[in-house]
Amino acid sequence: MRILVCVKRVPAPGARINITADGQAVDTAHLAFTTSPHEECAVEAAAQLVEQHGGEATVLTLGPADAEEQLRYAVSVGIQNAVLLATDDGDWDPQRTAQAIVGAIRELESSAGAVDLILFGNESADSGGFQVGIRVAHALGRAMVNGSKGLAIDGDVAHVQREADAGRETYELPLPAVVGVKEGINLPRYPTMKGRLASKKAEVATITPSGDVGGLAKVRLERPVEKRSETVVLGTGPDAAPAVVDVLEQIGVL
Repeated sequence: MRILVCVKRVPAPGARINITADGQAVDTAHLAFTTSPHEECAVEAAAQLVEQHGGEATVLTLGPADAEEQLRYAVSVGIQNAVLLATDDGDWDPQRTAQAIVGAIRELESSAGAVDLILFGNESADSGGFQVGIRVAHALGRAMVNGSKGLAIDGDVAHVQREADAGRETYELPLPAVVGVKEGINLPRYPTMKGRLASKKAEVATITPSGDVGGLAKVRLERPVEKRSETVVLGTGPDAAPAVVDVLEQIGVL
């Protein structure tokens, strides 16, 4: 079995995001970066499937040279190969990104054979566009299910489950197929020391991506208004009891 996992380098969750003075980019001067949480689960799913069925998994990302960090982390937790679609002109729009990934997949398949399963995260943690995986699946003519919270392979069929208001939906996709993985499908493992050492020596294949600029254009980035909460100390000890009673009366408890 051959599996390809597509990931994205994003600012670490919880970090304060600052915008450059021209409003065109995120100021990365003091930011740490990581892989989108949904995609961390996709990497874990790929590692588990290779352990169960044999074969190999490849991790791929489109981004700057610094994105090698995320590729090597995926290698440290069980992915065998890494591919960087190297860019140097900022974020690409979803259409252009999808075109570049499709081109890379076709190039990889022409040299090493068909990829049985392509995994994406449900959406990226920064832009959250929900587009790239679906566009790639459509361009390749392969069935896709997004929002997967369960994934198993039986022969030439992928069994995918996702949550719905009425319970769980179950799908059977003939391979080759594309699946968008949602956080919670598994618990990503931590890299071992052996894995970290191996990832430092791993070869990262670099492909120059190509794709036409899509219909979406960035006008300006703006920070949302920060919400602040204030804490009022009603008092301490027994002297605070009357104030507590007043608050309970105000909210209708008493």
